[in-house]
Amino acid sequence: MRGDLPLRELRRSVTRALDEDIAQGDVTSLAVVPEAAEGSAALVSRVPMVACGLDVFAEVFAQVDPVVVVDGPAEDGFRSAGGNEVLLTVRGPLRSILTAERVALNYVQRLSGIATRTAAFVDLLGDRSVRLVDTRKTTPGLRALERYAVRVGGARNHRFNLADGILIKDNHIAAAGGVTPAVTAALRNAHHLLQVEVEVENLADAHEAVRAGARVIMLDNFALPALREAVSALRARPEDLVIEASGNVSEHTVVAIADAGVDVISCGGLIHQATFLDIALEVTLA
Repeated sequence: MRGDLPLRELRRSVTRALDEDIAQGDVTSLAVVPEAAEGSAALVSRVPMVACGLDVFAEVFAQVDPVVVVDGPAEDGFRSAGGNEVLLTVRGPLRSILTAERVALNYVQRLSGIATRTAAFVDLLGDRSVRLVDTRKTTPGLRALERYAVRVGGARNHRFNLADGILIKDNHIAAAGGVTPAVTAALRNAHHLLQVEVEVENLADAHEAVRAGARVIMLDNFALPALREAVSALRARPEDLVIEASGNVSEHTVVAIADAGVDVISCGGLIHQATFLDIALEVTLA
């Protein structure tokens, strides 16, 4: 088990998911499967992937029936070649295995999809020093686990919630009456540990934000030529700045964005464009 796995959120999430799926019971398994029947199952990856959510998978079975035993060989972060490679084995009462199957698979398919997509971006970036991060574009209720999957894939996290840092966006700027009033108000109200970042859509606003006191600048949806120009201009300033790029980040653009010289690339698509992967639970009688 990885040390950064959010155990409290994991258990809460599984409890909610099981309540949603089996609060009224599993009428099919109760009707069809003999009470004394024992069985085993193998969790298999049918496509190449970075496995993630294996401890969540095990937690589902533990909450359904503590008698069920879930074993390795794989752990989160394992790179499977697919082809029905075995990730985990499950043994215990057959009713319990069948009752837990769908919820357990939902987690591992979703989280492995995020970890696999993230790892593809990380592999493209190679040994570049740029930091690849996610965003708050997450599935409601699953943020902690989805962002854990991003870390398993080799990237980092942006702020977790709205209290983690001040990020002034276009609507905040409009509400405050401009870049300078927004930054001035943010700095006046922020404690000394709270970071202030400004999202800008042009170089003029970036310079204004820096003059007002911001030291983290997000260049949002800049075309590559404009991004390179903005990074060069901001690096020429005397202030020590952190420059982030966001918007239009894909497998096709991430390397060019990194090579423009930014410090951070934020990509919501690591999570919201990830898909469920083809992972199956193959059940056999004992």
